[in-house]
Amino acid sequence: MKKYISRFHYLTQDLPGQTHTGQVLTACQAGANWVQYRCFTKDDAGLLADLNELAAICDDWGATLIVTDHYHLLDKADVQGVHMENMEADFAAIRTHIGPDKTLGASAHTLSQLVKLHQSGVVDYAGCGPYAHTDTKPNNFPLLGVEGYRLLMQQLRGQDIDLPVLAVGGIRLEDVEALLQTGVYGLAVSAAVNKAQNPGKALEEIYKKIC
Repeated sequence: MKKYISRFHYLTQDLPGQTHTGQVLTACQAGANWVQYRCFTKDDAGLLADLNELAAICDDWGATLIVTDHYHLLDKADVQGVHMENMEADFAAIRTHIGPDKTLGASAHTLSQLVKLHQSGVVDYAGCGPYAHTDTKPNNFPLLGVEGYRLLMQQLRGQDIDLPVLAVGGIRLEDVEALLQTGVYGLAVSAAVNKAQNPGKALEEIYKKIC
């Protein structure tokens, strides 16, 4: 079942002095219609407390709420789906667990990983990166840059693969137009908003360039 996937994904962060609730409220007020709750500092009770607050905010503003990795919580809160960062996850088993109606996204870094996600038949979209250096999700994967995405999208089209691919990792406002010209479906941002002097304004400026 093909699902609606926004072209702009906003991700929360574990940041000192900032709550996930505050981040999401600011994002929704600025126009975000897709929110990914990305928290790795809380136990299930803390995650659920956040998710219930975030679900209420997203419901008020008409935004889709996705949780990172913790798919076992989907039936305990009003969450529309999960994004898996573990590329070795058993996506068929996760789909069976969450059911057909929930959105299932996954991370990827290479063409072969994107092809594998497509061939699984159960993943709705892929977040592919990193585009540039990022401290949000430290890793040793090669930076793709604009030309890396351009090549990936050409290769996917050559194999007749239409999996929605979102660029992610170190994306700034000034990168948006060039990235969209590569053929990627959309973009995911975190620090460019959360660490901005005015997060709401930063999100609004990026969102207007994408949607």
